[in-house]
Amino acid sequence: MGLTEDRERFREAGETRREDLAEFISRGDLGGSGADRIRIPVKIVDLPAFEYDQRSAGGVGQGGDGQPQPGQPVEPEPGDGDEDGEPGEEGGDHEYYEMDPEEFARELDEALGLDLEPKGKQVVEEVEGDFTDTARAGPRGTLDVDEFFKRGLKRHLATDFDDAYVREGLFVAGADVDDVFAWARGEGIPVSRAWVADAAATLADERGEPVAALDRWESFEALDDGVDREPVTQRIRREGLDSVPFRREDERFRHPEVIEERERNVVVVNVRDASGSMRETKRELVERVFTPMDWYLTGKYDAAEFRYVVHDAEAWEVDREEFFGIQSGGGTRISSAYELVEELLEEYPYSEWNRYVFAAGDSENAGSDTRDNVIPTMESIDANLQAYVETQPGDGAANARHADEVESAFGDADDVAVARVSEPDDVTDAIYEILSTESSGGGSAPDGATVARRTDGGEHR
Repeated sequence: MGLTEDRERFREAGETRREDLAEFISRGDLGGSGADRIRIPVKIVDLPAFEYDQRSAGGVGQGGDGQPQPGQPVEPEPGDGDEDGEPGEEGGDHEYYEMDPEEFARELDEALGLDLEPKGKQVVEEVEGDFTDTARAGPRGTLDVDEFFKRGLKRHLATDFDDAYVREGLFVAGADVDDVFAWARGEGIPVSRAWVADAAATLADERGEPVAALDRWESFEALDDGVDREPVTQRIRREGLDSVPFRREDERFRHPEVIEERERNVVVVNVRDASGSMRETKRELVERVFTPMDWYLTGKYDAAEFRYVVHDAEAWEVDREEFFGIQSGGGTRISSAYELVEELLEEYPYSEWNRYVFAAGDSENAGSDTRDNVIPTMESIDANLQAYVETQPGDGAANARHADEVESAFGDADDVAVARVSEPDDVTDAIYEILSTESSGGGSAPDGATVARRTDGGEHR
């Protein structure tokens, strides 16, 4: 194996072999990333290389200060041993693989077996496509000649008829103009009474005697038996077509097709319990679930906006940094957060925005607040997906009932998800549980529906 192959092997084993994504989400340093760049630690393998000794070694076969004498101690060169300085003064270099949210979303789809397909809602612009539409008015240069000819020909065929056949009706014994006209129209011939009258007058002038004296057929039935009516199309094939009479209403002008471009946009409202029971471990679990989902949805949508709400007994809006860092204190009334969520979502009409509401806490809530207030409010919110994440390490608390009550109320609804996280290893399962819940049939308007489904067919871990 040559040097080139060695280098390629080391490169593959190092720079492009990033840490397992699920492990990074569960236990890695999420704080090193930003909204637009996700930094994932990578395993680096140092490449072997030759290096020149930069120390001054004197002449060939000579000591640094001439030829040493027997018994003379040899002083170590600088850098051979320990040097002055405190241990740990400088940190080592760490390598990271940086990806944008779009790549992160693709990686998470592959890692968890997801396939979220967001649809556009808000019309951002209307563009002109190919000239496939037609209108009755337009510049002369855009006249659709083919369509013009087709319409004129179609009308001509619809109004043309075998005039010789109709004239034979004038030779039926006892038939006048009205009788011939009624017979012809009964046969489906598009002739006018005026035409029949003109034909009768012409025949009378040519022969110098009334048409009644020219009886040839005893009845119209006898005429039908004795004369074959020639279809118009057959006559045109035989005689050809000298001209097609066109009318202005036959004109059609080519216009470009108008195409609506819709922006795949989303607003995500993240809600976190900041009551006194939400200690550091629980807050960290919330961050580990919400942060990757924010990155994921940013990568999936053309435009993503995030709003952050924290609550104890009251609720208020904060920025992202404060959302994850705010200290806990106070009581708990989860409905206060959902009341604020409803107000925030008024800025994002459901007909124009995909909407997600993600809440997290330790499932502890005041009295019957979940049943009496939270669940009715959740039912009234139009959203693609709502989710509650219970972060309760260990066996949980006896009064941690919120997640159970929400789950019981909504059952297997495809626009509400409940996930439970008791340790970091549960994080990716919770993310999958939330994002795979939404389907095209639930919670969203037809033009904003999305689909999230398993694609690997296996057990999710």
